[in-house]
Amino acid sequence: MSRSYLILYGLGGSGPEHWQSWLYEELIARGEKVYYPDFPNYDHPIKEEWLRRLAEVLETVPEEEELTVVAHSLGCILWIHYAIAAKVKLANRLILVCPPSIHTRLEEVASFFPVPDSLDMVGKSANTGVVVLSTDDPYCRMEDHIPYQRLHLPSVLLPGVGHLNVASGYGPWPDMLELCLNGHFPLWEQG
Repeated sequence: MSRSYLILYGLGGSGPEHWQSWLYEELIARGEKVYYPDFPNYDHPIKEEWLRRLAEVLETVPEEEELTVVAHSLGCILWIHYAIAAKVKLANRLILVCPPSIHTRLEEVASFFPVPDSLDMVGKSANTGVVVLSTDDPYCRMEDHIPYQRLHLPSVLLPGVGHLNVASGYGPWPDMLELCLNGHFPLWEQG
């Protein structure tokens, strides 16, 4: 069975220095199939436009492919909306990295909030998954991690890594590549 990857970025996209762009290049270099869609107006996203684009991309993924979804920040919220509406298994593996607080009030992303109450449906959108959280994420304080327990996915809490973006030093991220390719997340296994 073949496998593929879907990378979903957040507000502002993921520029060339971001770990998602690095991950895309690393996966492609290893001969993996990767979907890395561009979303309209990534500096002022509109949920319905992004959901429509995500649906278009997912329609091109063959059913027999084992799909791994790797979402960061607002990309996690996009997946949450899509998965809850779909109510079916959509992927083999789901990796949600630094989802913002469900109480986010940023004007640029207002159409993505509120987040639906039925977060438990998200865990059912994949066979396996993980939520990667940070102890000092400026967009999701520690107390804002609590609702993500309702996803029914294991979580990894990384100390002092900010929002896991370029500003917090995350360009190349070998541990994420290892998780994608082999299902192992070294930082998780150390704990």
